[in-house]
Amino acid sequence: MLQEGNSTNNESCQIHDGFLWPVLPIGYILICCIGLLCNTVTLYIFFLRRHADSSMAVYMRHLALADTLLVMCLPLRVYYHNKEGPFYLCKVVGIFFYINMYSSILFLSLISLDRYLKIIKPVWVFRIQKTKWSHTASYIIWAILISGMIPFFSSNSQRNPCDKVCFHFHSKGPVGGTINLTTVVLFLVFYVAFLCFYVKITKKLKTMTMGNGDPKAQSRKKRVIIKTFLVPAIFTLCFLPYHAVRIPYVLAQLNVIGDLHSQQLLHILNESTLLLSALNSCLDPIIYYFLSSAYRKTILCAIQGKFKNMYALNRRRISINRSLTEI
Repeated sequence: MLQEGNSTNNESCQIHDGFLWPVLPIGYILICCIGLLCNTVTLYIFFLRRHADSSMAVYMRHLALADTLLVMCLPLRVYYHNKEGPFYLCKVVGIFFYINMYSSILFLSLISLDRYLKIIKPVWVFRIQKTKWSHTASYIIWAILISGMIPFFSSNSQRNPCDKVCFHFHSKGPVGGTINLTTVVLFLVFYVAFLCFYVKITKKLKTMTMGNGDPKAQSRKKRVIIKTFLVPAIFTLCFLPYHAVRIPYVLAQLNVIGDLHSQQLLHILNESTLLLSALNSCLDPIIYYFLSSAYRKTILCAIQGKFKNMYALNRRRISINRSLTEI
């Protein structure tokens, strides 16, 4: 049975959202409201700060921008949910969503690389750690992602009834399927490198001393290690389930998996994990809070109503080597 809200517009589409039919719009609305609030505050804080000596700050600004742009396209995703909306508008919104999702993945990877180099190679300063190169790397990421989405703009396949429904199960051609599968493989490569960074960071932190003779040194070290795993925990929670489902889902879109029951199940799994990936835009500010002392102090000043202190704090310059775990 099709959902009632979809029966008039898509009677011949055999794939539906099932129990997710009310969950997806509500979930995206909540993510949009929370994410827009958190990331607007984050952008204000990051752009209020006038220092230019931290590569991680550059990556965090771009990550916050990507998260803000992603949540801004969610209202259209909710409005056209299970509707035959304007074909190209739905396509543009969908591509816009994926550009910002993958930019978030790449900027989180660069933040992890930056922390890895600062902790494992603290004496060396690599080019990628300099703000000039950090800006260049960020612009290259945006350029690659936008250019990589161009083939999807040109595709106009509406062979199956479900292809006309916005943000739904759509059939794919060989080019689109190849790009999608290649993207999943690249993500898995980044993910393995991501985990390797944090395993080595943890080993390094365990061997470091934090205050000789300090009885609280061990507990402080444990807190630092736990805080270190915040980034990979959020990264894994939000992005790994989606990419784990993605390979069989793309094969279903290519009709390699042609069984209707399997396609239905994969569609529900894909939409569920995609919602989880969008949740990342609400969780990234938690990363900023624990990794950036200036961000944390600014938030605390704002909560306490000390706006003058907040502005003064953000005018200070912060050294690139201030901390192993913070900007």
